[in-house]
Amino acid sequence: MKGSLVAAAAALIGSASAGRIHHRHAAAHELFEKRGDSGNELCTTIYETIYGEITWRPTPECTDSTTHVTKTQAVTTTVTETPCTVPTLAVETCKVPGTYTFPATTVVVTETTTVCGGSTTSVPAGTHTLGGVTTVVETATTVVCPVATTSTLPGGVVTSVIDVTTYVCPSAGTYTIAPITTVCATETIVVVPVVTTFCPATYTRPAVITTVTETDVVVYCPFEVPSPTPTPAPAPPPAVKTVTTHAAAPAPPATTKAAAPPPPPPAPPAPKKAAPKKVTPAPAAGSLGGGSQWAITYTPYTTTGQCKSSGEVLADITEIKQKGFTTVRVYSTDCDTLPNVGAACGQVGIKMIIGVFIGEVGCDNSNPDVASQIAAIQAWGQWDLVELVVVGNEAGNDGFCTPGQLKELIVEVKQIIVEAGCNVPVTTTDTVNVWQNPDFSGVLCEVVDVVACNAHAYFNAQTPPSQAGDFVSGQLEIVKNICGKEGYVMETGWPSQCEPNGIATCSPSDQATAIASLKSALGGSVVFFSYSNDDWKDNGSCGCEQHWGCGDLF
Repeated sequence: MKGSLVAAAAALIGSASAGRIHHRHAAAHELFEKRGDSGNELCTTIYETIYGEITWRPTPECTDSTTHVTKTQAVTTTVTETPCTVPTLAVETCKVPGTYTFPATTVVVTETTTVCGGSTTSVPAGTHTLGGVTTVVETATTVVCPVATTSTLPGGVVTSVIDVTTYVCPSAGTYTIAPITTVCATETIVVVPVVTTFCPATYTRPAVITTVTETDVVVYCPFEVPSPTPTPAPAPPPAVKTVTTHAAAPAPPATTKAAAPPPPPPAPPAPKKAAPKKVTPAPAAGSLGGGSQWAITYTPYTTTGQCKSSGEVLADITEIKQKGFTTVRVYSTDCDTLPNVGAACGQVGIKMIIGVFIGEVGCDNSNPDVASQIAAIQAWGQWDLVELVVVGNEAGNDGFCTPGQLKELIVEVKQIIVEAGCNVPVTTTDTVNVWQNPDFSGVLCEVVDVVACNAHAYFNAQTPPSQAGDFVSGQLEIVKNICGKEGYVMETGWPSQCEPNGIATCSPSDQATAIASLKSALGGSVVFFSYSNDDWKDNGSCGCEQHWGCGDLF
């Protein structure tokens, strides 16, 4: 079908602070969004720019500027396009406290349309390089691709545009093509331009009712990815002979990195016969894990809490592969985690456990933070790298979700990834005591494909480092028996420094002993926590929160 290339709104609004607290066991994970790698001095850029119709609006607290690295003369062609309506992320600002209702909206897309949309990202104060397209090349390569960026028109109007860019990469490596640079005075949510493709379908945005207690609160209202309308059955051919004609199934729509399109329509039925219903096989939960070490957690932050570049991420993931791990677990979509970690994992050949992180009360898609993560996962769409999806990390223990809310969110995420072509297990992970609560397990066991818990032996005062493996094995058996399903530990480890907790003591030697015990007892069923120390965290009352890095012990 003929496609059109247009520019749509990518509003940069958001004076509300976007702090997220990542509870590990008693710990805080402050999640920030990643800046893209700006170290592309060797690349040659040629731009063909298509200007959009809608203004890019900067955040009040955030002064944005855009820098393109250009080594040769840029050739720009201005193309005039007829504006069309597409279901881009809606950004609403609630100026004063009160209850706001944003009505349901329906948008019908009649032809495949590529637009400059937007994805939300949270960044701390400072200068950040965001967005762009990250690519990994094995040899000197010329890359031609559309990228979303911003451009200043005459009169100072800043608009989001799609640049058709040719990059000459002189050698093997990881390159980030055409990112934008933003300068923020405070921690801020910004909207980064993203190339997004919408396939023909009817898109709906459900009504959103929200109560705000502060001024200038930003609410994001995403559209739902639709299921396409089945193609009607063709009329049977004229009866010349007794022959039954079967119509061929239509080809599925093309998939791009920008967004996961709706799944292809089912094959139409043969005349006078009902088409068999497509059956989706159950996820292969038994294929997870194995060996003496399966996975390790990874967050792409520097020691000061800033976002690592794509090159730094690639170096880390390469080392994780060399240490014998087959999988890395990431918690969220911050810091360009999916494109950067995903590109590195694809290059070195390891899998990913991806997640939707819930860091505040509001456990559904009407929460803008949750909605933006789900949208980022859909847009990324590298399903061949995904081994498991974890919705929520101790969200029950933190009181951010009721069991019913978490169940609905898991079902929604399952539906979204299956329709996009991903058929892997989906679960949530929580502490063992939460799973032991019938109000929680009675609701969640039926919707998780595998049961998962976080178990840290250090927090049991009667467990020495040498018995860490036995303790965590017992915790895992508890949750497996509760749900009657295969189970895995999504976080376990031992700090190298802490305040003693009974006979649970900490030193580099104690940590090595505990990790060896865990690896021996159930290394193929656990995700070790974590790849490196988190010096940017508050150390907590246990004196341990910065000291869980254990990557150098493998």
